[in-house]
Amino acid sequence: MMGAVEGVFLVLMITLFILGNLGNGFIGLVNGRRLFRSKRISLSDFIITSLALSKIVLLWIFLIDGVLITFSYKTHDSGTVRQIIDIFWTFTNHLSTWLITCLGVLYCLKIARFSHPTFLWLKWRVSRVVVWMLLGTLLLSCCSIMSVINEFKINSVLCGIDSTGNVTEHFREKRSEYHLIHFLWILWHVLPLTVSLTAYVLLILSLRRHTWQMQQNCTSSRDPSTEAHERATRIILSFLLLFLLYTLSFIILSSSCLLPDTKVAQMIGEIFTMFYLVGHSFVLILGNNKLKQTFMAILPCKSGHLKRGSKGPSPHS
Repeated sequence: MMGAVEGVFLVLMITLFILGNLGNGFIGLVNGRRLFRSKRISLSDFIITSLALSKIVLLWIFLIDGVLITFSYKTHDSGTVRQIIDIFWTFTNHLSTWLITCLGVLYCLKIARFSHPTFLWLKWRVSRVVVWMLLGTLLLSCCSIMSVINEFKINSVLCGIDSTGNVTEHFREKRSEYHLIHFLWILWHVLPLTVSLTAYVLLILSLRRHTWQMQQNCTSSRDPSTEAHERATRIILSFLLLFLLYTLSFIILSSSCLLPDTKVAQMIGEIFTMFYLVGHSFVLILGNNKLKQTFMAILPCKSGHLKRGSKGPSPHS
């Protein structure tokens, strides 16, 4: 029988699922229509569209996973269904994480201003750097599937040995190998997380420094260019906070089996992750001038307030 905790969890899951599909579906439709009309798409729009599609897949995965947690936890925690969900989640989650990393690097190299030779070398080759990162993203996402499948095989061997009660040296070796692979799988996500956080922090520092310089040179603190850079800083800061939330949810989900109440830990981790998927999509919409204009145009209030704040540089324009 479904308890109060499971009921609240399911309501939150469905609500976030609907909001996430609306937000990410909107991004996919707008950019898809633009691609169909002009037969061309910018690198940032390509990454944003790919990211939106990957997040839609993730939302469906988490919805199915949440339903299994609520109504059939034993099925969720073992068997073929668990393995299928893990394979799809691993690939899509890793792809989404690296796409966010590519987007952060793209914005950092295009907008941030630093005089370091390495940064300038990357800035001059920004398109080439990001394209190679995208190709590496696809390769690494496929490699992550192989890692998970190998982990399944070792876990199956461990379960077979453990059921016989014959704890041998072979069992200990396999168990050590399993823990090592699981630890490496967690570290697999450290690189994109580190690169993303570094890119966002550098971008925020650069924007804040540039805003301060403009305030010193301008007579009015409400200069349009200054306001635009402050708005861009707030958007990037929102990205950073959401990404930290995602990191927390990933840690909770990865270590849920070590926590006292595994089921509740998995619920909390999935709610945090879905909130991130929803929040990130709407920050993308509000931070992109083209998406924002289309979004405001379909609202009942139309775009009366948009015209005053739609000008100026945006990190996603």
